[in-house]
Amino acid sequence: MNFIAIEPYIVNILFISFLVNPFAYWGSLVFSKEKRVLGFSNLNSLTSLVMLFFYLLGRWFVGHYFPISNLYESILFLTWILTFVIVFGEFKTKSRVFGSILSPITLLLVSFATLTLPASMQKISPLVPALQSNWLMKHESMKMASYGNILVGSLFSVLYVIIDNKKKNVEQFKENKKIYLKDNLDLWSYKLISFGFPILTIGIVSGAVWANEAWGSYWSWDPKETWALITWLTFSSYLHTRLIQKASKRKSSLVASLGFLVVWICYLGVNFLGQGLHSYGWMQS
Repeated sequence: MNFIAIEPYIVNILFISFLVNPFAYWGSLVFSKEKRVLGFSNLNSLTSLVMLFFYLLGRWFVGHYFPISNLYESILFLTWILTFVIVFGEFKTKSRVFGSILSPITLLLVSFATLTLPASMQKISPLVPALQSNWLMKHESMKMASYGNILVGSLFSVLYVIIDNKKKNVEQFKENKKIYLKDNLDLWSYKLISFGFPILTIGIVSGAVWANEAWGSYWSWDPKETWALITWLTFSSYLHTRLIQKASKRKSSLVASLGFLVVWICYLGVNFLGQGLHSYGWMQS
């Protein structure tokens, strides 16, 4: 069967699956006692994860390169990472928080990739010479895996700060169910960022090695490199305040909340607003 011929149908099915996800999770919150509703939301997330995996695998097989060469593939790969976090997080915590919060983000990403990006970018095409390297898979997979984990972790910190701001009386707040959610948001945030940060470090180091191989310099202060460093410093500051200074959870969460914005600027902002050596496969392509 010709993958290129059926690709539009696969994309449409993927879009519908991710469109259903947020409503399935929100429905599971409304009908919390209905196990069938919760079961459907869990199953739909798992189905979306598997379908997107095989779609990316199909592009890999047909294009003969790791499917993360441009903005379209990069967004879908990030969506897969976030969906994996949903499925794994639900399995470990038995909580609907992961899916309820993250499924709207995955829908926005899939919508942007499939409905907004030009058709020329969505087509499988040969790699430009600069990307014809084994470092493509090593660097990009590490970078996107780190983005996925620290984005979720920093988003949980944002929610922690929001909930904490609504606290008026400490003793009354402790008697409320929100204390359970707030403490778990902080814990999940810390675990995800702690997991994503070393992967981010590996991604930056591998990118520097690749840059030296391609351009003859490990670091050139390209906008993407500069913001990658800012991202690394932001989350190293978070871990420093959390582990070394043992600052309050609120203070460390504020740092991570800032990181949520920084990651999006590093991932998308600099590519839309500025030119640089990392412009391959982006909107100006």
